[in-house]
Amino acid sequence: MPGVGDFHPGPEISLSPKNMDTAFQAAPAASAAPQKKGQGEIVELCLVRTAEALSKTGAAGDNDIFKALSQVREGQAKGQPLDLLETLARVLGTEEERLGPVVHVLSDAVASTLNPSPPTIPFASKLIAPSAFYDSFDAMHQLGRALLAPVLYAEDTDAIGTGSINPIAAAILGEQVHEVVAKRFGIRPFVTTARMEYESWAFLCRKHFEL
Repeated sequence: MPGVGDFHPGPEISLSPKNMDTAFQAAPAASAAPQKKGQGEIVELCLVRTAEALSKTGAAGDNDIFKALSQVREGQAKGQPLDLLETLARVLGTEEERLGPVVHVLSDAVASTLNPSPPTIPFASKLIAPSAFYDSFDAMHQLGRALLAPVLYAEDTDAIGTGSINPIAAAILGEQVHEVVAKRFGIRPFVTTARMEYESWAFLCRKHFEL
């Protein structure tokens, strides 16, 4: 079990749709209601923020980003979660054996727009699945599945780590975890986020979410 010092506190990702580039939003746009958002709205906001970061950094052209967004949303509609970075890598024509390096470059680009920028950890696949946490917070398990962002560890709910190849997805899950734990137990858990290597991420998504 790694110490919390091995992770960095995650960047804050606003879940408000205000100030987002409407070009990447699905039609109709996500609700602007400031109160609690449903899982679908959270996932959509994650997609839009990620698309904005990819466009802003020039990591891919907008046409390719739109194609990837369309495929991810189609998958969601069928109950099959897809990651935007992995999907974009495939849209760009990346061969299977090159997915890891290409996804890492896209992840670097997205991470460069965040402060602090979550680090990549090489040992995520060796961490034991936090089954007790998932049992206690099924909604977070379902949200993690939808975002493809596993909870990496949960130490008595006061130290929790989230991760993904998409740092925005990991940070958003971390914020939601912090909110639900604080609401239930009246404590402010130390939630950290990290980026994962592609192979470790794919392995943990299969292990945690039975994908």
